[in-house]
Parts: sequence; C-alpha cells; structure tokens
Amino acid sequence: MGKPDTRRLDREIRKANRKLAAVRERELWPLDSRERRAVMRAAASGGYRLHRGESTGRAETAMDTAWQAAETRLTAEITALQTERQRIVTETARDKAAKKSSGWF
Repeated sequence: MGKPDTRRLDREIRKANRKLAAVRERELWPLDSRERRAVMRAAASGGYRLHRGESTGRAETAMDTAWQAAETRLTAEITALQTERQRIVTETARDKAAKKSSGWF
C-alpha cells in the first residue's frame, strides 16, 4: 500500500490559497458573481454619492462587508479541503496499520 493520493486536493488547496491572497489584495477575479455584484454595487453607489457631495460611509461599509464575506468563504473552503486531505491520509494510515497487524509474518 503506497502513499495516499492527495494530489487533487493539494492542487485545490493551492488554488484556494491563491484566491484568498488575491481577495486580500482586493482583486476581483476570485469573487463569485454574487460577491462581484455586491462590490460593484457598493462602488457605484459610493461614486454616485461622492459625485453629489454626500457621505460615502454606507457604501464603504457595504464594500468592506462584501470583501470580508469573500474572505470568509475562501477560508472556510480551505479549511474543508485541508480537513478532507487529513481524513484521507489518516484513513490510509489506518488501513496500512490494519494490514500490517493482520499478517502472521
């Protein structure tokens, strides 16, 4: 019994970490459509209010909330992927130990 096959999960974890870094840099490409719409809506609202000479506080709060939601989603996704990877590794180790202990030689 060889090493557990975690290449797919490792690749997904790396991809999610790149997305999280991009979200922290306020890049739009890793956002899903709902999050992208929320950020664009807040930016448009803030621009409109700024043009009228009004306060942009509510739009800034909405934009910060949208970015925070994206960051939370990606963090949860990374945690789930890492948990799944650990489960696979543990299961493989348990199977290997059971196979070793069951033999008489």
